[in-house]
Amino acid sequence: MPTEPALRCASLVKIYPSATRETHALRGVEAAFAAGTRTAVTGPSGSGKSSLLQVLALHERPSGGRLWLQGVDATTLRPRALRALRRSTTAWVAQRPTHSLYAHLTAMGNLQQVARLRGADGASVAPLLDRLGLTARAGARTDALSGGEQQRLAVAAAVLGGPAVLLADEPTAELDDESAALVLTELRRCADRGSAVVFATHDPRAVAAADRVLHLRHGVLSSEREAGRTATVPIDGSGRVQLPPEALPLFPDARAEVVVVDGEVRLRAPGGDPA
Repeated sequence: MPTEPALRCASLVKIYPSATRETHALRGVEAAFAAGTRTAVTGPSGSGKSSLLQVLALHERPSGGRLWLQGVDATTLRPRALRALRRSTTAWVAQRPTHSLYAHLTAMGNLQQVARLRGADGASVAPLLDRLGLTARAGARTDALSGGEQQRLAVAAAVLGGPAVLLADEPTAELDDESAALVLTELRRCADRGSAVVFATHDPRAVAAADRVLHLRHGVLSSEREAGRTATVPIDGSGRVQLPPEALPLFPDARAEVVVVDGEVRLRAPGGDPA
């Protein structure tokens, strides 16, 4: 019997209203994230990556669709129950790492506080700082750390205690190769211990380290690729498929004829040869 994914969403929609118009950040995204895997979410700026992670992390409510975390339908929960579910199951690395840290605490103090909140073994804090190259900065307050040190500390805080789901927005942004390698290794260790790790990224180093890559375009999941396999195009619950950008010039009128032949589905421009 298939194992329930750690995190799953169906027909996920996110709309941001404004005084002049609505912005549709997500348009029916459907995806599942298994325990013990690393998923990179890619796409151009404005494609919906950060919005998707904010919703998956239970920091924002979706405008439509459903979201299951550890088998619980989070879209039906009241605010208090939603916060309790988020605290007990998820860890978050914000794009600005200071948003994930306690500003008044030292690097060591940040991890000790997280360990207490999650009921994690406090003895794991010092080795974790060492693995991320922060031992010499253990006594420094967050605001005294460099941007790269803050980013590594935010990742350390997120992996501590082995959350069921870890979500990170650009966790290797602005990091040099050595620091990025430390972060990506720690995310792999977290997944190997059973966490579902999901991160939005523009970084080719992070993409290469993922088990699976989801590509968003205009708020739609346009392709999915697992390591070592050919990319696939998802079909949403309404039967919609988003064509890759390189195929669009074949349909200059933004219309296609759909022909089913011998178990194959073929698209062609109206009146043209099969595309």
